[in-house]
Amino acid sequence: MAKALRLTQIERKEISDAKMLEVAIDLIVEHGAEQTTLKDVGEKAGYSRGLAGYRFGNKAGLFDFVLRSVGDEWLAELTAVTRGKCGYDAIAAALDAHSKFCEEAPRHVEAFYRLWFESLTPESRLKPVIAGIHDRRRADVISWIEQGIAANVVPPSASAQLIADQFSASVIGIVYHWISDPHNLNEIRTLHDGLKQVMHVMLSETQ
Repeated sequence: MAKALRLTQIERKEISDAKMLEVAIDLIVEHGAEQTTLKDVGEKAGYSRGLAGYRFGNKAGLFDFVLRSVGDEWLAELTAVTRGKCGYDAIAAALDAHSKFCEEAPRHVEAFYRLWFESLTPESRLKPVIAGIHDRRRADVISWIEQGIAANVVPPSASAQLIADQFSASVIGIVYHWISDPHNLNEIRTLHDGLKQVMHVMLSETQ
């Protein structure tokens, strides 16, 4: 009988990180960020109560890990669906993918945005992380619109900055509305489709 392959330290870390990520997401969704503890994350993931503290240092470190993990998951999907697209086509693909992400990984999305809203408190240490994510989202939209203008599929008069701000604010608003009734998947689709219509109008108008 062949010997079982021993996992490397890196592989063991990846497995434990993945387990603690899922537990942290469940705790944030079910009990809120304030009630989520490093001790509970470690124990419920099947490890010692001190592992999460050793790995993340404190709750801010844990929440930073959750935000970056879910953010990277979404970014990989976003990059895939918008590759080779610009203007409205890129924005529509991004919104379709975001709606699908909400449906297929609702707890990940809910935990991500609960931490996003938590960052609004004056003492939050998550502000720099959220600011970076927000800036990246806005820059992506601006880039899609500017590429669309260069490709003559978006009017030169379109304000990339204004449309990007409208896009970002609307997506956050959609998620905030959805979190109040996360089982209503028809509504999340309808709201994303509505924003696509708004974006189409904004990208088609000439001044």
